[in-house]
Amino acid sequence: MADISKARQPAFFGLLTIFFLLFLNHQSVSQEVSAPADSIRQDSVKTQVHPNYAMLRGIFAAQSGLYLGTIYGLSKSWYKNKLTHFKIQDDSREWLQMDKMGHVYTSYQIARHTAALYKQTGISKRQMLVYGAISGVIFQTPIEILDGFSPDYGFSPGDMIGNIAGSVIFLGQIALWDEIRIQPKWSFHYTPLSKVRPELLGSNRYESWLKDYNGQTYWFSASPKSFFRGSNWPAWLCFSVGYGIQDMVSAERDKSIEMGYRPYRQFYLSLDIDLTKIKSRSKFVRTIGFLANSLKIPAPALVLSRKGIDFKPFYF
Repeated sequence: MADISKARQPAFFGLLTIFFLLFLNHQSVSQEVSAPADSIRQDSVKTQVHPNYAMLRGIFAAQSGLYLGTIYGLSKSWYKNKLTHFKIQDDSREWLQMDKMGHVYTSYQIARHTAALYKQTGISKRQMLVYGAISGVIFQTPIEILDGFSPDYGFSPGDMIGNIAGSVIFLGQIALWDEIRIQPKWSFHYTPLSKVRPELLGSNRYESWLKDYNGQTYWFSASPKSFFRGSNWPAWLCFSVGYGIQDMVSAERDKSIEMGYRPYRQFYLSLDIDLTKIKSRSKFVRTIGFLANSLKIPAPALVLSRKGIDFKPFYF
């Protein structure tokens, strides 16, 4: 039961929310509004005297519709058994914490995209950031509560901490530096492990990129230029540190070992590109750069694990 729970969270709900926000951002560009940017400095934010309340109400209504519709859909599909008394389940040791990284990443991206979306309405910078940060937590909290009342799962304190951490990473950087310097990113490659347990890791390629944690890597990318303003380092060129796992065919490490596998952690060092720092006069190109900046670009990478140091000439 734990396997099923952690395989589906936060992937489906979080990515559905992000894709929805991407669509709204794209619509904003087509309506000739300013494209978003990762750097949200005060001097770069154009605050309108009169915010676009019609757009603000429309965005809020669309978010609410997605929010309520998804919760209803989850209650009818994933929570088929009758809800019972609330219980807490400590799953902090499962998946070598990869699922927790997923919660951090999803919450951050929801906060980031929501803030950029609300920026289009002309509200104040403070409101924009607060709405984004709150959305990062609020869009995932009902899932944790439903888990708590489900006889199959249980409320996960670790998941909730991950949800809060993602929003804190977004809002904290703005509070500290008045801009985003360290960007959580994600990459994925297919592994043969999904064939070992297709019901858990994905029965096809479309399911595997959501469920197979062995193929996922979570990154933190930053450009030295952001910290050393006087340097000649290109602002768009970043160093990226990643985290991933291998040989996990169950949420529990011991169970994976019983099945003949030896799960282990992997750490990565690679280069990355901050697509928001590539200058363009096109609003559409800038927006595409903002959206695609959620992903780590394929690049050479050093891999550190219990097996030693390895080099991947092309890793995603």
